[in-house]
Amino acid sequence: MTPSQMHLPDWQEMDAAPEQGTRLCSLDAINASGAKGIDFENGDKRFSLFLVMAKDSKPRAYVNRCPHAGTPLEIFPDRFLTRGRDAIVCASHGARFRIEDGLCTSGPCAGKHLTKIPIETIGSNAYIARAQNSRGSK
Repeated sequence: MTPSQMHLPDWQEMDAAPEQGTRLCSLDAINASGAKGIDFENGDKRFSLFLVMAKDSKPRAYVNRCPHAGTPLEIFPDRFLTRGRDAIVCASHGARFRIEDGLCTSGPCAGKHLTKIPIETIGSNAYIARAQNSRGSK
């Protein structure tokens, strides 16, 4: 099975995934570079996600995993965006994804999506959305 044929489980089924209601970061941490990577660990298991600020000034969160190769998107911390901050880019293969919905618009995984994580903002912080707030989120 090639990496692009792998089944991507629901993010909550992934090892070391954070629980609903977990505080992720302040919105200022996202605005500083346009994106912010966050790792969670549970023993030897690791879960990586990133937040990115969309043009509508609302943050989006995605699993930090390329749908083509299953590798992290960034090589350097918090470097998930193109220079113009208009798209998410995979540092390994150059695939580009829309910030608003994670759709791959070019590269080896064109037409596929990043795995979106529903989030909510409370005050100036981003959190994993609680169940009642995550219905219908993509």
